[in-house]
Amino acid sequence: MAYPLSASTLEWQRKSREYTDNELIPWEETAEMNEGKIPADVTARHKAMAIALGFTKMDAPKSHGGLQLPILDQVVVWEQMGRVTNALCWCMSEAHSWMFEACTPAQIEKYINPLMDGTRCECYAITEAESGSDPSELQTTARRDGDSYVINGEKWFVTSANKADFFILQAVVVDDSGSRNHALFFIDIDTPGVEMTANPLFGHTFASHHPTYQFTEVRVPAANRIGSEGDGMGFTKSWFRRERLMIAARCCGAAARLIERASEFAQNRIVSGQPISEYQMIQAMLADSMTELWAARLMTYEAAALQDRGADLAVVHAHCSMAKLYASEMANRVVDRAVQIFGGRGYMRSHPAERFFRELRVDRIWEGTSEIQRLIIARSLFKRGLDGIIN
Repeated sequence: MAYPLSASTLEWQRKSREYTDNELIPWEETAEMNEGKIPADVTARHKAMAIALGFTKMDAPKSHGGLQLPILDQVVVWEQMGRVTNALCWCMSEAHSWMFEACTPAQIEKYINPLMDGTRCECYAITEAESGSDPSELQTTARRDGDSYVINGEKWFVTSANKADFFILQAVVVDDSGSRNHALFFIDIDTPGVEMTANPLFGHTFASHHPTYQFTEVRVPAANRIGSEGDGMGFTKSWFRRERLMIAARCCGAAARLIERASEFAQNRIVSGQPISEYQMIQAMLADSMTELWAARLMTYEAAALQDRGADLAVVHAHCSMAKLYASEMANRVVDRAVQIFGGRGYMRSHPAERFFRELRVDRIWEGTSEIQRLIIARSLFKRGLDGIIN
């Protein structure tokens, strides 16, 4: 039987599926052939529709005008948006619940509420050249100077920075004793001392870029610090939990679309007088893909439901890592099989299988590599035992 979803959850699933299939997917090939870009008026319409549907405020508390949806509802929304290539679903920003817990009323008014109404766009500046999957090794520093902090360092892979007007930046505050306390800061992108030093090309064709930024003696008001000194890693873990879970959801959506397309193609592609769906090797690839998708979907949905039930955050953290690990690797196996089933057609940039083949690869890298997820899972096992994690 299907995973038990409430009528409300199924309605969110329907709305997201219709939005993705009817509004986003028709523009994939245009984006692919134009460096990820589609007409500005179309992007504006996609964004306005996402806001009207409530996608930008799904996680925000009702006390701040949000919808405060269950995490499971949010997962099914992002699962459906995972069906589209070229990151066309990134036409909006989201306000996350942890932001309202971490930020002051003034920060919420200036930076967070505008994410919901679409008037501002954020980007996360966390990764560095030598500290990608381990933020505890960050070298970017924030030095207190009166009512300000002075920030120095370099950030890599600042996703969507070309569309953003402010950073959420993680830095290390080093005091006179030499202790290192992680902290997050809001930094407007036009602040003096902020310089984009590189904007490398990647394997995918996204309108959202991943540039490198240098921060040189960047003066930031102390009022822009998010929470207290030392809170930075805790907030970053909240961000990682959500991002990893939604990556898992999008991978499930991508795999589902690939299986649907490959199955339809196999039943209509005639070779030697019969559909290739009659060949057992094709059947095996589709059967393995569907089985692995089902397992990944169950894992992802349950990680969301676990959080909705109020489980210990350390346990939730491990489940989000397991979901991200399995779903991202599942989707890469599924797309490899799909390309093989489609043959030469599946290697054309005009075909979604080819685009997914490139795009899904990074899901095993960003927001913590598969290897880092395995370390997190193993350490959780050693600390809490098998029953403490999956019982």
